[in-house]
Amino acid sequence: MVTLGLTPAERFEFLPGQFNMLYQPGIGEVPISVSGDSADTGHVRHTIRDVGPVSHALCALRPGQQVGVRGPYGTSWPLAAAEGGDLVIIAGGIGLPPLRPALYQALGQRERFGRVVLLYGARTPDDLLFTDELSAWRARFDLDVYVTVDAAARGWRGDVGVVPDLVRRAPFDPPQTTAFVVGPEIMMRFTVRALRAAGVTDDRMYLSMERNMQCAVAMCGHCQLGPFLVCRDGPVFAYPQLARWLAIREV
Repeated sequence: MVTLGLTPAERFEFLPGQFNMLYQPGIGEVPISVSGDSADTGHVRHTIRDVGPVSHALCALRPGQQVGVRGPYGTSWPLAAAEGGDLVIIAGGIGLPPLRPALYQALGQRERFGRVVLLYGARTPDDLLFTDELSAWRARFDLDVYVTVDAAARGWRGDVGVVPDLVRRAPFDPPQTTAFVVGPEIMMRFTVRALRAAGVTDDRMYLSMERNMQCAVAMCGHCQLGPFLVCRDGPVFAYPQLARWLAIREV
């Protein structure tokens, strides 16, 4: 994983949860969530996994080189709707980057929320992202952080298990809790189940979906999910919108 920091030619504004289309001439473009702080309008950050030709080219960039950017696109995390109650942010695998701006904003407006909780899991300790920030967040008195891995390595002193298992241990008031969730779809299904069992209502759960977004303007249809086009109607959805479609594997 590489976090690419860009300096835009002019002021850049986005909402937590939105994404950009990043492109390299002659290679192509890919949708990447903005992973930086929305209050920092002079820099744009994207955390990228090297999995294909475009992302490989982006990960290989060096200081001073240019990147094409279209955006921002898509819906955002409803932080205003979460104000006055507890906020639980749940990330699995590479789900932390699209949630990071929401956590930044919540911490920047800390007095507007009750408890703020981060639940984060990865396959192994080496797969954990933003480890320095995780340590700094754990040291705060106004943020509860729980981290787990699927498989421990020698020297790992933290939890071992899957992210949904952290839900029942986390300190929050379910009737007053809003949850933001990003991760593999199977992880999100089990996380929703755990949140329901804890007492969080469906209408206060929000999920971000990854799809093959090639145009980002609802024209090509590649990102269709049931009746939705994720680039236009998402990527952030209220869980009741997705409930039917998440129940169908590989839809």
